[in-house]
Amino acid sequence: MNRDKVKVAQIEVCETAKKMSSSGLVAGTWGNISARVDDEYMVITPSGMDYDRLFPEDMVLVNMKTFEYEGKLKPSVEVPVHAAVYLDRETVNGIVHTHSTYALTMATARKPIPPICDDQVQILGGDVRLADYTMPGSKEMAASVVEALKDRGGALIANHGAITVGRTLPEAFTASQVLEKTALIYINTQSIGGPVEISRADVEFFHDFFMTKYGQK
Repeated sequence: MNRDKVKVAQIEVCETAKKMSSSGLVAGTWGNISARVDDEYMVITPSGMDYDRLFPEDMVLVNMKTFEYEGKLKPSVEVPVHAAVYLDRETVNGIVHTHSTYALTMATARKPIPPICDDQVQILGGDVRLADYTMPGSKEMAASVVEALKDRGGALIANHGAITVGRTLPEAFTASQVLEKTALIYINTQSIGGPVEISRADVEFFHDFFMTKYGQK
């Protein structure tokens, strides 16, 4: 394990946790963030801590296969979920789990979100699926989230919240903002007859463009 990579991940996770808190994507100490260190370790936010009072060294180093961790602070209860996603998706290097208002509204109604926005399909890969209602941090939640995230950058978790992933942690954070905005737009369009979905062909084109051509390479 590269200790320099651990320190970089701790800084990034801490900074993103503060951004998540100030952006209104969570309330109180709910939600959690992680970053992959390598194929065996990840760094994740500690359980039940005020994000505004956290320092990089408070971010917890966790073995994704054994759940053993270093330090005096306990990691988030969602360790099994984050670990399962990393072990299933080798290209994922950052995960953001939020309890944001509009995503949670959809999750509480137990309704997936169809492909309706350009940025949604570019970043999230298409429709936003719904993971089953399960106990937080359980093996069942981990399995359901992994399934809902297949070929996607984000998913809802029934009655619980939302989770997004990215090739980097900043990409995962952007995905969480896009998912929240998409949920709001979907809810708003219900008052004017509902949204018009983007075609499958266009979804595939837009997502491929984002993954392979968008931005400065």
